[in-house]
Order: sequence, then structure tokens, then C-alpha cells
Amino acid sequence: MALLVPSASAPAPVTSALCVTAQEEHHCSSREEMTMKQTGQCLCGSIKYDITGSPNLVAVCHCRDCQRSAGAPLVAWAMFPESSVKVIAGVPKTINSSGAAMRSFCPECGTGLFYRNADVLPGLIDVQTATLDNPNSLPPGVQVQTAERQTWVPHLGTLKAHDRFPSGDEE
Repeated sequence: MALLVPSASAPAPVTSALCVTAQEEHHCSSREEMTMKQTGQCLCGSIKYDITGSPNLVAVCHCRDCQRSAGAPLVAWAMFPESSVKVIAGVPKTINSSGAAMRSFCPECGTGLFYRNADVLPGLIDVQTATLDNPNSLPPGVQVQTAERQTWVPHLGTLKAHDRFPSGDEE
């Protein structure tokens, strides 16, 4: 994800996340003086991480670098201060994907995990939200880099949908 600087005045909405106050843990729906706690991992479980705090931004990115990195037409990211994200198991491998862009992934299974760009997003880290233990807790609030979006992506909602992989009898 690149070329989008979050607005400090417009934080991303927080929905259905585990929040911790000084007194108790509970599910919250507002940002008022609460700290969101999230956990996540790669596909094989070799890399595990914790996040504390609220995201600056939650976005779906359509850039070509994200597409190639993930092997997917888009990637959902949540942006946090880098100090909010702690790897608690394993060591991600990090490569320079373009310019100052650094992408981290699991060296065992290849799952993409983090994105950093010190030039454009100093002090921030993007976390791929699909790697969260509860990815629904951080729904995207914006799409970025839509100039590189695959032409068929806007029409996905019009396609026939199946709850599971269709049997050979179905279309």
C-alpha cells in the first residue's frame, strides 16, 4: 500500500474489537480512551503477532505491487504506529519490493504480513487484515490505488455466489 497518508482528524472506525479499559475487557464500538487488542498469524502459524491500539486507517489497496505480492487482485490493510505491532513468534522475512517499500512475510508458508515505507509512511506499519485472528474486526473504510484496480473487480458483487465451493452439478 503506498502513497496515502492517513488523516489524524479522521480515524478509521473501530467495530467489534476486543477493547481493554483500566477496569475490564469487553467488546467496544467506539474509540473513547480504549485500547484495541488484536492477534494474528501466518497460514502455518510460524509467525504470530499482537497489536495494541487503534488503526490510523483501514483500506483496500489495488496497487500492482500488492497484487503481485499477494497473488490477489486486492489486499486489505490496517495501518498502525509501528510501536503497536509486536511479533511474538517467529521471524518474518523482509524484502524491498520497490523504492523504500519493505514487505514482510512468513519464510515458511509465504503469507504476506506487513508493509512499511519509511519515505511515505514514516513510523507506520500496514498489517494485512486477512492475517488477523478476527479479520472482520477491522472492515475497510476506503479503497486506494484504484487506478491500478483490475477492471473486473467492481463487478464482483454481481456474480453468482456460493457459500462453499460448488458441486459439479451447479453452474
